[in-house]
Amino acid sequence: MRFNMANSTNSTQPFNSIVLDMAPDKLLDFQLKVRDIPDILRLTFGEPGFAVDERIKQATIDAITNDRSHYAESQGETDLRIAAVAYFNREYHLNYNGPENIIITQGVSEAINVIFQTLLNDNDGLLVPEPAYGPYFSSLDLAHGVRLSIDTTANDFKLTPDMVEETIKNATVPVKAILMNYPTNPTGVTYSRDEIIALAETFTKHNLWVISDEIYSVLTYGQEHVSFAEYIPERTIYINGLSKSHAMTGYRVGFILGQAETIAQLQKTHGTLVFAVPTFVQDAALVALRDVTDTPVKMRDIYRQRRDKVLSQLQALGFDVVEPEGAFYLFAKLPADLGTDGDVFALQLAKEGKVAVVPGSAFSDAAQAYIRISYAASDEDLAEGMKRMTKYIEKVRG
Repeated sequence: MRFNMANSTNSTQPFNSIVLDMAPDKLLDFQLKVRDIPDILRLTFGEPGFAVDERIKQATIDAITNDRSHYAESQGETDLRIAAVAYFNREYHLNYNGPENIIITQGVSEAINVIFQTLLNDNDGLLVPEPAYGPYFSSLDLAHGVRLSIDTTANDFKLTPDMVEETIKNATVPVKAILMNYPTNPTGVTYSRDEIIALAETFTKHNLWVISDEIYSVLTYGQEHVSFAEYIPERTIYINGLSKSHAMTGYRVGFILGQAETIAQLQKTHGTLVFAVPTFVQDAALVALRDVTDTPVKMRDIYRQRRDKVLSQLQALGFDVVEPEGAFYLFAKLPADLGTDGDVFALQLAKEGKVAVVPGSAFSDAAQAYIRISYAASDEDLAEGMKRMTKYIEKVRG
């Protein structure tokens, strides 16, 4: 049977207007622009330059061999949920009861989407300290929320209670939650215990949900990592994962922890979006949390050495850089003689210098004059990348 299309004026119905109006993610968009440049060296993604521990690999193989390839429990396998709750309680002085307080997600990206879509009604306001990880913004658009940006650049990228008060005072929509990420991507800034307590008091005063993305918690240098879930667990939705701590980026394992009644609501959304993380992946995650506790510490020590080396090189070139206290990024302001447009600088550096960094505008409109460099790359790639950058800048300066 054939349809007569001669009288058809419209071939299809339109797409969702929210998706149509969404700008491409600037980080991914820049990657596409430089992807085909010959001999390009990338200092862009937060991809740990380490192999996955052999014990984790073997657990994955064993799980598949033993036919652990069927549907998992939607909220997460019970053994993994128990182990994860115990791990985060122990590491960060939390006090969650058990498996009813956690969901195993398809990485932190899914966790963010689950939380936004569960918490936010149309036009609910979300406070977002910036610079911030760009994909948050698209997830917020899909959840019909409103971004209330808080520019932290003038305070060395640290949020203060006064900044929160001022933004809430000027908000034109109901403010329901704040999104915290620390140590922060892209700046590496984190918060002391006293700073966390002061912010927690402000969040409580305004009855805010606290969405706390602490994926880089284990990569904190020279101080302890303090979680909002330690002080205000009743209003904190805690997020973590294994991509940064165990270099398991391709496994896509994330965790949402919270009060049991909160988790019950979030599970409705998770079950709809993903249903479940693959069983063999969860078996590997169990081994990571239970047996591979030395790897994150070793990685952190190496990252700190890389940070110190690259930081001194950037400062010698005239960049203004706030010393990162965690994660594996340097967020550097361009020297005056190199202009104020990080997009232009990064593209020319890629084309002529053959090294890719990320423009600061990918993380905030207020960060146009910045670039982000990832020191998660191998020592060899970092050394070569900084060599190329130095050569390019010396050429520009004549």
